[in-house]
Amino acid sequence: MSMPEATIIDYGVGNLLSVQRGLEHCGAKVIVTADSAKILNSSHVVLPGVGAFGNAMEALKRLGLVSVIYELVQRKIPLLGICLGMQLLFEESDEFGVTPGLGLIPGRVIAIPDQTALGVSQKIPHIGWRSFQQSNPLIGWENTLLQDNCPGETAYFVHSFMAMPSDSKNRIADCSYGDHKIAAVICRDQISGCQFHPEKSGETGLKILRRFLL
Repeated sequence: MSMPEATIIDYGVGNLLSVQRGLEHCGAKVIVTADSAKILNSSHVVLPGVGAFGNAMEALKRLGLVSVIYELVQRKIPLLGICLGMQLLFEESDEFGVTPGLGLIPGRVIAIPDQTALGVSQKIPHIGWRSFQQSNPLIGWENTLLQDNCPGETAYFVHSFMAMPSDSKNRIADCSYGDHKIAAVICRDQISGCQFHPEKSGETGLKILRRFLL
């Protein structure tokens, strides 16, 4: 069996090394690049990201990568957004004013409430290990990133904003923080996203990365 390949989009936002090591641990040959031709010649593409939504979108625009991402989606090349990279897949974010996103997944990104559902103050950002469950029990995880995972497995989250998909079919798994449901994994066709960091989530995350590389 040939070695799977993955390209990480390098636009100056995110800890690329940990993502690279996670993919390599899963047996992938990894390229880290901002080169359009190399990205479009990839079999699998990862869009990582940490920091502010607006800064990330500006970086993608400055490097001419927005049109490249649209092109790889048209070519049906599997795309995985991680943390901020997942949020960028949506139509817009409320962070520091409304900022348009890539618009590949219907919905928007909003701040995580600073109070629990019962009105008790809670820490923001949301940091730590959380279990995730099926968003809709009627929609299973077969043929998704989570095909090899089970409800109740835990992953590592670090974020202050959360994505709100408009279509429930795009919402695959949720975690709970202060009794607020947070979209943990989203999917639309060949586009997927993890709000948590699979590369920092032990065997749970490695199963997700292996499934993505298939």
